Amino acid sequence: MSEQPGASRRRQQQNTGQPRRIPSQQRGRERFEKILAVAAELIESKGSDGLKMSEIVEKAGISFGALYQYFPDKSAIIRTLAERLNEEGRRCVEVELEKVADAAALQGALANIVDEYYAFFRREPVMRDLWHATHTDKLLQQIDAEDMEFHAQAFLAVLARLWPDRDHGELLAIARLTMQLLAAAVRYAVSLDAEEGARAIALFKTMQLVDFSQLLR
Repeated sequence: MSEQPGASRRRQQQNTGQPRRIPSQQRGRERFEKILAVAAELIESKGSDGLKMSEIVEKAGISFGALYQYFPDKSAIIRTLAERLNEEGRRCVEVELEKVADAAALQGALANIVDEYYAFFRREPVMRDLWHATHTDKLLQQIDAEDMEFHAQAFLAVLARLWPDRDHGELLAIARLTMQLLAAAVRYAVSLDAEEGARAIALFKTMQLVDFSQLLR
């Protein structure tokens, strides 16, 4: 299972943080999913910094060639896992925001989003480390930026619908800051033990989830 000379150099030159390809055949899909499952287990036990391609090869029972056929480097694996988990978070936000019919319901929807995100990160321990990786790896910072902008735009659409006469730039600034504060609170809370984290989330909802009808009157 040893690498061929020059393989590492070629991978560095092709380091894009993206999977090389996503297989369409069943056997290829199964191998693709096996790689991701093994990587998630290793990240959960050792952290993303400790993830090694050689360990994935060993635990997945594949060759280096088979691994690099799909993923040129570990950043591509981490990115794929993070984007999948972000999709779950996006669905949560969309479901809650779709329920908002008036200004009175907006604060409750945001509180539900905070609770759902916190529960999600507690339920998926690997996501906590992946979230950390997206902030320490420059290549992966784009994932977090894109995800935050998605949430901000989704929230902006609700604000614009409820307050159509307000300045778009003002609403966008409010949407982006709200989502940044929400994410920061959840990130802090999941770094604590479960009981203390739950208290932090409750405190954040009391302190920060303002009445937007008052803010935008």
